[in-house]
Amino acid sequence: MTDKHDAPTSSPEGKPAAKKAEVDDNGGPSVVMVTGGSGLVGQAIKAYTDEKAAENETWIFLSSKDGDLRDRKETEAIFEKNKPTHVIHLAAKVGGLFANMAQKVEFYRENTLINDNIMECCRIHKVKKLVSMLSTCIFPDKTKYPIDETMLHDGPPHPSNEGYAYAKRLIDTMNRAYAEEYGCNFTAIIPTNIYGPHDNFSIQNGHVIPGLIHKCYLAKKNNTDFTIWGSGSPLRQFIYSLDLAELSVWVMREYHSPDPITLSVDESAEVPIKDVALAVAKAMKFEGKVVFDTEKADGQFKKTACNKKLRGFRPDYKFVSMEDGIQKSVDWFLENYETARK
Repeated sequence: MTDKHDAPTSSPEGKPAAKKAEVDDNGGPSVVMVTGGSGLVGQAIKAYTDEKAAENETWIFLSSKDGDLRDRKETEAIFEKNKPTHVIHLAAKVGGLFANMAQKVEFYRENTLINDNIMECCRIHKVKKLVSMLSTCIFPDKTKYPIDETMLHDGPPHPSNEGYAYAKRLIDTMNRAYAEEYGCNFTAIIPTNIYGPHDNFSIQNGHVIPGLIHKCYLAKKNNTDFTIWGSGSPLRQFIYSLDLAELSVWVMREYHSPDPITLSVDESAEVPIKDVALAVAKAMKFEGKVVFDTEKADGQFKKTACNKKLRGFRPDYKFVSMEDGIQKSVDWFLENYETARK
């Protein structure tokens, strides 16, 4: 895979590939529909576009209340109603390590149904641009680091989340297939671990940072130890949701290739979970004992991602620091505790 500002105009078989589409191809208005619009990234995109939407853009943020994307007829009805010109596809069945291990069938089937319905409806309705969201957790388990976009299919994913991973990998496969066969401008973004306001703060089913924030809140409230599952040694790159929102909108407007692009902080910003836990404790002003429960599984030790492609386009982009992002996330959780997902 090579870095290209423009998508190729034809495939090796002579079929049209993804054309270079702009947000406003014909000088007319754009309707940008965001699936999963009530979630962590969707709400971040809403916050960003509320301030920085282009004059000709109308943004629509869907939630599960708007229809079941696993159902083809309901998905078609959503497209008929909203008539999007652009789609940012965030909706998915997601969960943490333990949820993925327990429900591999559901994670595969439901995500495959959702993605197929969205992609085919985008083709039928001549959507100018589709941006779907992947994850670094779908990369091969046995691989060299740092990982980059070219390595996505080089081996099986970690067994703990293979149902989710294979469903998500098919998005990348089908982006290229739709480009080659139908000339669709479909692409995918690959963020590292996301956190921020509007996250799912469930201790059992949430991701690392929101789960730690909720745990720390309860430990402070109940005057108990702040216990972290695992040794705290695994390394991760974390991206603040508002940073990801800004970059996702940039991809929709400016990045036109079926090849995916990794949206991540730099490799130097990778941190052990232990440091994250201590940053959460500091932000929460927790002064009790921090304990690491080594009886619990750690999951993958590292999955360092290379953001060289992104830096080629956005060399000067400044990411929010982990400390500042965690403080903002803790503040939001405390202010919205009653209504936050948990």
